[in-house]
Amino acid sequence: MPLPLVSYKTSLLIEFKNLTPDHSIGITLSGGGARGAAHIGVLRALGEAGIVPDKVVGVSAGAIAGVLYAAGLSPDEMLDFVKEISMVKVIKFGIPRTGLTTMDYLRERLGTVLENDDFMELKRPLCVGATNLNTGKFQLFDQGPLIEAVAASCSIPFVFKPVELNGELFVDGGIMCNMPVEPLEDQVDYIIGSNLIPESHVPVSDLTSVIGISWRCFDLSVMANTLNCRPCCDLLFEPPAVANHNIFSFKKIQELHDIGYNYAKTKITELRSVTDLV
Repeated sequence: MPLPLVSYKTSLLIEFKNLTPDHSIGITLSGGGARGAAHIGVLRALGEAGIVPDKVVGVSAGAIAGVLYAAGLSPDEMLDFVKEISMVKVIKFGIPRTGLTTMDYLRERLGTVLENDDFMELKRPLCVGATNLNTGKFQLFDQGPLIEAVAASCSIPFVFKPVELNGELFVDGGIMCNMPVEPLEDQVDYIIGSNLIPESHVPVSDLTSVIGISWRCFDLSVMANTLNCRPCCDLLFEPPAVANHNIFSFKKIQELHDIGYNYAKTKITELRSVTDLV
């Protein structure tokens, strides 16, 4: 059974209504491919409710949304950025044995909105996670070159080539930890989670091909590595409707944004009416 929106730290959530500039809020944004547009909707709803995260953690699509938010872009600017992304523009064929495509298009696009390729130059602290193929460990980046770290975090295996950083190869961080909370623990007063690969039921008709079964197995492994992180969030958003879209639904960016926004808006309204939390 999916966890409820409100996690076990009820006493902390009650204090949301008493937020002051002295309180710090962190948000962790999961991976999810094109579903990442829903993160923008969640951030928009939070901002309208006066909840503005100070520190951001992101993996894969969450790393993209995270870096845009940390750079100071508005939700409208973030949405315009991701709407420009399409599979036709992304795909640049490379050597098949290491992956179909490179991350060059993402690098180029990020270069147009980031003033400096450095974590320290962002307006808000950002941490992104990637999987180190050499060590087999999940690795976090919060300093040094920014664009390469984000590219590494987004490098979905068998779709994108691994990204080389400091002499080692990295792929999508969601393989090992799709919604990390560790960088926020003991660093902020409240932790908000936005998870775009929630528990879901898939019909048999979607599991009749090698590709369908492979992607389902990938999703299941990602769901499993998120379980321990969910209870650590003081406020957790998991819009179930994102499960109706796959990670390559780039033509549905506005719809995915709206799913995240409407879900978060509804849940925030429910919290206000029931507990006056925010």
